[in-house]
Amino acid sequence: MTHQEREQYWQQQVTEWQTSGLSGMAFCKQQALTYHQFSYWRQKLLASASSTKEPVAGFATVAYPNTVTAKEIDSTGLAVSLPGGITVTGLHAGNVALLGDILRQL
Repeated sequence: MTHQEREQYWQQQVTEWQTSGLSGMAFCKQQALTYHQFSYWRQKLLASASSTKEPVAGFATVAYPNTVTAKEIDSTGLAVSLPGGITVTGLHAGNVALLGDILRQL
């Protein structure tokens, strides 16, 4: 069996497992597969599939607490809190492009 054939075989097994609703171990027992081989190929195939996908752009909901007035928003600008504790503050219409530059550097 060539590497490509082996990869196609395991891709089919992983696809069937994903639709089966079973745990990996239960699927392997049912299909008489070696669990560690299944785990290796599942990780390899899912990692390569996720690395080839383009990032999806989208929108996020922005909500201000009821205690913040429009005047306060104009004077302080927008603050963006990112995972990991990073907060970017003072954004407004004149410098919002800076946020894109900052995010591309992270």
